[in-house]
Amino acid sequence: MRSTNIHLSEKSTSEGETSGDSSSGSKRDKGRVGWTSLILWNTHQNDVSAVRKLLEEDWQLVNARDYDSRTPLHVAALQGWIDMARCLIEHGADVNAQDRWKNTPLADAEGAKKYLMIELLKSYGGLSYGQNGSHSDPKPVLPPLPNKCDWEIDPAELDFSTSTIIGKGSFGEIVRANWRGTPVAVKRILPSLSEDKLVTQDFRHEVSLLLKLRHPNIVQFLGAVTERKPLMLVTEFLRGGDLHQYLKEKGAISPAKAITYALDIARGMAYLHKEPNVIIHRDLKPRNILLVNSTADHLKVGDFGLSKPINVKHANDIYKLTGETGSYRYMAPEVFKHRKYDKKVDVFSFAMILYEILEGEPPLPQLEPYEAAKYVADGHRPMFRSKGCIPELKELIEHCWSADVVKRPSFLDILKRLERTKESISSDHHWHLFST
Repeated sequence: MRSTNIHLSEKSTSEGETSGDSSSGSKRDKGRVGWTSLILWNTHQNDVSAVRKLLEEDWQLVNARDYDSRTPLHVAALQGWIDMARCLIEHGADVNAQDRWKNTPLADAEGAKKYLMIELLKSYGGLSYGQNGSHSDPKPVLPPLPNKCDWEIDPAELDFSTSTIIGKGSFGEIVRANWRGTPVAVKRILPSLSEDKLVTQDFRHEVSLLLKLRHPNIVQFLGAVTERKPLMLVTEFLRGGDLHQYLKEKGAISPAKAITYALDIARGMAYLHKEPNVIIHRDLKPRNILLVNSTADHLKVGDFGLSKPINVKHANDIYKLTGETGSYRYMAPEVFKHRKYDKKVDVFSFAMILYEILEGEPPLPQLEPYEAAKYVADGHRPMFRSKGCIPELKELIEHCWSADVVKRPSFLDILKRLERTKESISSDHHWHLFST
């Protein structure tokens, strides 16, 4: 069981990712993390002095929330930090705040059997309620949809005798295996984490999401193992690997091929962003874009572990983001600054990816991922150096990574612009000068 849900266990650190918070706990690191991340981390460390100083500077941080809507008091309650809880309550903490599972701090304390904490919270009017009970209480993974028989996979059908690891994360690994004679990709949760409700909630979230997705440019979900341990999520296996590795080996590619790739990504994202049931990917980057085959003909968008489904009632709806979510190097400024966001955060990430495709190297490679995100949040952008970046694509990238969210085009608009550019360079007899 993880001790807290401020997402200290990132999915990966290779691109400077964070799934809700940065990992720093001292005052000297204050400039390197968001205020929300800092107070949650110090609470987790039971550093009452540091938390008190933060609250003296900004009392509203007492009810700060990570992207799971957990407050510092949730963290303190789960850990049983009595002095920390008193400090937070004295500074106005909402004793009955609910996280995304609708659990209160008292529900967490009861689930963790922190009896002194239970008494303390009750003395301040704490109530015990939640949608699914305390998430520290291990429970079986419930089926995301009633037609479970359609996609539940018998683990005996998965052949790992010649399996190879193709990816690793904090919760497990992704391996190439065989299912009924067909190569597949299997995301396998570590057995030690299969009873952790936080992990199983995230697993269930991703399964629920993938069940609903059907598009040629989205990695195809095949099934999952939810009734036995370890938990496993099975998708199609794409032989071409990921775009990150491909660009690392090939470098910059021609505008013609770049447009083909950009169209594939934009088509998948336009499908995800279709209203009213919008899905914001929140971690769009080359590692999460897969090549269909070894000839690198087409791309598919994958990895929906951080994706967030939103029901849009109004076209201009925005959503509160309280933690840094995604990969720093491709992160939109509003995400880094913990400001409100909408689906245009994916458009910004798309711009950074298209830049990398054309330039042949990641954005701002001279900077560490966090420093690159901070540099971009301060209003700067990567410089165009490659002669292969034709004006139409350069202009599109600049619009997509605009600091003004309103000026960023939708993916449907991006598709139209890319199609026009494709026609333009196809009819131009000089376009072959840019080809690789």
